[in-house]
Amino acid sequence: MEDPIMRWFEYGHLPAALQETSRPYCELAQWIVKTLPRTAERTVSLRKLLEAKDAGVRAAMVEPVADAPAPVAGEEEKR
Repeated sequence: MEDPIMRWFEYGHLPAALQETSRPYCELAQWIVKTLPRTAERTVSLRKLLEAKDAGVRAAMVEPVADAPAPVAGEEEKR
C-alpha cells in the first residue's frame, strides 16, 4: 500500500518549469517509501520533505526583482 502523503508529491499538473523543480522531491519521496520501513520517523521525513518541496516550488515561482542588487558572497555571514 502506498503512503497517502505521496499524492502531494505529484507534479504532472504543474507548468513545465515547476515540474522540473518538483520532480526531484517526488523521486526522493518515492525512494523513502520504497526503502524505509513504515514508521513514525518515515512519516516525519516525508512531511518535512513535503514542506521543503512546497517552499522550493514557491521559490521557483518568484520572479527576480529587476532593481535588486545581486547577493554578495559571504554577506549573510556579516548579519
